[in-house]
Amino acid sequence: MNKNRLLQLLMAHQDRPVSGQEISDDLQVSRTAVWKQIEELRKNGYEIEAASRRGYRLVRIPDRVGTEEIMLHLTTARLGRPIIYKDTVTSTQEIVREEAEKGAKEGLIAVANEQMQGRGRLGRVWQSRPEQGIWMSLLLRPQVPPRYAPQLTLLSAVALAEALDSYLPEPTTIKWPNDIRIHKRKVAGILTEMQADMDEVQTVIVGMGINVNQNDGDFTEELAEKAGSIRQYAGVRQSRPQVIASILKSYETWYNEYLTNGFGAVKAAWTAKADTLGSFIQVETSRQTVEGKALRITEEGALQVQRSDGNTQTVHSGEILDDPPSG
Repeated sequence: MNKNRLLQLLMAHQDRPVSGQEISDDLQVSRTAVWKQIEELRKNGYEIEAASRRGYRLVRIPDRVGTEEIMLHLTTARLGRPIIYKDTVTSTQEIVREEAEKGAKEGLIAVANEQMQGRGRLGRVWQSRPEQGIWMSLLLRPQVPPRYAPQLTLLSAVALAEALDSYLPEPTTIKWPNDIRIHKRKVAGILTEMQADMDEVQTVIVGMGINVNQNDGDFTEELAEKAGSIRQYAGVRQSRPQVIASILKSYETWYNEYLTNGFGAVKAAWTAKADTLGSFIQVETSRQTVEGKALRITEEGALQVQRSDGNTQTVHSGEILDDPPSG
């Protein structure tokens, strides 16, 4: 029996009970099978009223990011198909990495309600508490040379920022390479991992952490001034499955554009949202700290910085330190 179809049927008739016979006829299953699936949905947190001789009515949908909940909103052709959901994981990156090694197809995502060891760039911890945010990883298999991998990092930022904009009263900005911010407070981060041979990328795993429903007191003291959530700025609690579906739709649109027409449109969209170009910055890389004026991104997705001695340095990976003084 298709549990997703049952949910769609109940959601379409939340204004009235739907009889067991009506559900049975629509889904072409026995009424006993209908009852069993109703009980399964209740175990997963759905509040469903049952009235004798009248049927079932969906009263409340839980704040759950399971496969069925995401599929209710999903409109993509490839991304998010299939979905692996786990309540608690060490890291969604690990799940997708293991599935990729087994030959999983492009588009697979892993989603968790809670991550125990979520990580950002440069090994930083990403706070991933249950029922507040979105913690997911996406598997891509783009047929591009390894030198173009940074382009996919910027593509991820554009797609994620565009999706979140539809839930906010004002547009997000991007801090190079892929921090999504509102008023300089980080609402989402991205971590990309690549496996490649000499000539071609084999896999790219895009990890995303999005602060969705946190309130002011939900962040640690260290993060309170640096992080924000969609709920804080939109003023209302958001449906996490719906946000996930929006992200995947936006991502698929931009990914198809990239594969078909190259990096041009992505570069232009990223540049339009960048909040640090033209400013004095400090970029921490794995080997040094680069200081200077952020000029532009290159055709390969790297950042060009004009140092105080007038020379231009190209930075391929790193993190801009938080808002140093202008100079």
